[in-house]
Amino acid sequence: MSGAPGPMMRAVGVDLGSVRIGVAIAPADAAVAVPYEVLERSGERARDHEALAGMVADVGAEVVVIGLPTSLDGGEGPAAVGVRAEAGEIAAALDVPVVLHDERYTTVSAERILSEQGLRGPARRKVIDKVAAAVILQSWLDARD
Repeated sequence: MSGAPGPMMRAVGVDLGSVRIGVAIAPADAAVAVPYEVLERSGERARDHEALAGMVADVGAEVVVIGLPTSLDGGEGPAAVGVRAEAGEIAAALDVPVVLHDERYTTVSAERILSEQGLRGPARRKVIDKVAAAVILQSWLDARD
């Protein structure tokens, strides 16, 4: 059957923020990403990466997809350079592959989703990061088809 998607794998999506890390998951038997958790930054990246590694192990992920903040023209600025560096540190702390995926428009998409659900203010801030992670992961899943 031509055009069939590749084998499904359990994946974790990550939206690296300066204050919070959004985490989403996609079970191996589903092609849909779902928001999972928001990890508040501790001020120590090694501790944050250890917490993320625990989540990856807990869900039995086979791959971690980290959003790469590129500019609208596809270029990479300081934010992308920082994410690439941190993704390397995360990869060193994990036993599964780490891939970077273009995250252009993910925050806009996540904001639209939450707006449609009527979430405002503090309620929105509590979930926006994991919703953004789900948008990143869903985009990666869709690109694999």
